[in-house]
Amino acid sequence: MEKFELFNKFNNPVLIVNSDIELVYKNNVFNRCFPDFITLKKFIHKINYDICPLNSEDTEIHSPIIQAIRSKESFVAHISYQYKQTEFSYYDINTVKRNKYTIIFFTDVTSQEKCEKLEKKYDHLQNKYNTLADENKDLQNIKQKAQAQAIKMALINKISNIIRESIDLPSIIKPTLKELSLMFGGFKAYYAAYDKKKFKTDNGTSITFDAAVMKSLKNNKISYSRCMKEYLNAEPFKESIQRIVVPIYHMTEMLGVVVLLSRQKRGLNEELDILDSISSQLGTAIVHANLYKKNLETVKELKATLKQLKDTQLQLINSEKMASLGQLIAGVAHEINTPVASIKSNNEIFTKLIKRIEDEKLAEILTDINATDKEAIQRINHLVVSLKKFVRLDEAELQEADINKELDLTLDLIRHETKKRINVIKNYGNIPVIKCYPNMLNQVFMNILVNACQAIESSGTITITTQYIDKHLIIEIQDTGIGIKDTDKIFLAGYTTKGVGVGTGLGLAISAKIIAKHNGNITVKSKINKGSKFIITIPG
Repeated sequence: MEKFELFNKFNNPVLIVNSDIELVYKNNVFNRCFPDFITLKKFIHKINYDICPLNSEDTEIHSPIIQAIRSKESFVAHISYQYKQTEFSYYDINTVKRNKYTIIFFTDVTSQEKCEKLEKKYDHLQNKYNTLADENKDLQNIKQKAQAQAIKMALINKISNIIRESIDLPSIIKPTLKELSLMFGGFKAYYAAYDKKKFKTDNGTSITFDAAVMKSLKNNKISYSRCMKEYLNAEPFKESIQRIVVPIYHMTEMLGVVVLLSRQKRGLNEELDILDSISSQLGTAIVHANLYKKNLETVKELKATLKQLKDTQLQLINSEKMASLGQLIAGVAHEINTPVASIKSNNEIFTKLIKRIEDEKLAEILTDINATDKEAIQRINHLVVSLKKFVRLDEAELQEADINKELDLTLDLIRHETKKRINVIKNYGNIPVIKCYPNMLNQVFMNILVNACQAIESSGTITITTQYIDKHLIIEIQDTGIGIKDTDKIFLAGYTTKGVGVGTGLGLAISAKIIAKHNGNITVKSKINKGSKFIITIPG
């Protein structure tokens, strides 16, 4: 408003508000001093008395601006203005009433306020300093002792925490030596275990000390002196050094020593208690660490033994199974061969008799029947031979074998599974013969192929691929079955995806052991409802 423009000549901020608490005017100085001004309501909200004047439920009574407007006379107050979350400025406000207007003059006293606070603070600190200075004369000795005790306790607590947080010996010794080196200004610190009247360091160096030092150590006393040698037979130093040798005991048994070397020249007083305390803790920690290490080794040995027992169990189960299968096949072959031999003989006689039949039509019919019987006999003989080759109980040594033929042999034996519903695609490569245990590999092929057939619920495809790359034979058997959910468990003994009484969970576990016996590797890739692929790699 033009009639208030004269306030722009004032050096202080001026704010004019009407009786309805509405902003009427603010001069340029006000705009510079309060650049964050948005609305009068928000501005009022940021202003407070330094001390709350009344205890009232009326929140507006706590606002100096509201009080200034409500006041019928001139109003004076000291206020604080919050321009940031934790920062304030201070003003003295004076108001002048002109009809329905309240003219509020702001005088910035922030510097004066801060100065007064600093003066008070300075006076307080000066008084406090004078008091402490007077007391300090009487407390110097106590302070020094307290500091020494604090350092001592801090070091002991720090090393105690190091020892408590780990049970691994190197993880205990290394940081403990580091802390001791810092305390004593050491340039070298190490632990040497006691072994047959000598001490042995981590790098295998055997060390010993003169008779006086050894006597102190055997009496569980710390040895400290200035000397020219680290230990007997060591290379001498160019200057004398302080050597501290701390014996580490557990009960009455000496476990070793901590050796500290320092160039500082000072006596040991309070530090002896520290070293004694640390020595005791280290003794207990070393015993526990050694016991833990032995337990780990025992657990490792037990795990290895358990694994060996499981492997042996699988081998025994497989050997027993194959031996029983061999005996069964031998018996069945013998029982089959006798009637087959009789049928074969009759077939040959029947062949000669047909030639004498004069009725050409009858002779032709009988010739077809005889040929069918002859083919059936050959099929039976081939099946018996395939069964005997599959088992091969007499082949305990490495044999040269053509893996393509071994796969065909296995496919012959499971023809009842693949016939009419599964299409077998053979992508055989030109591969060399390899030294292997053919009967064992046939078990692997049988397990994988039978599982593939069972994974194909109605009809599908099994693709067998063989190739020879970088002196390694690679066999891939892929099916279009239902897939495997947990491929990471498939080679574990006892794990099966089949129902109760259908699968034992040993087939693929035995297969993995057989491939490992050939120094090879077997892996599986599978997708649910897409199929699985077994990849066998054998060095050739």
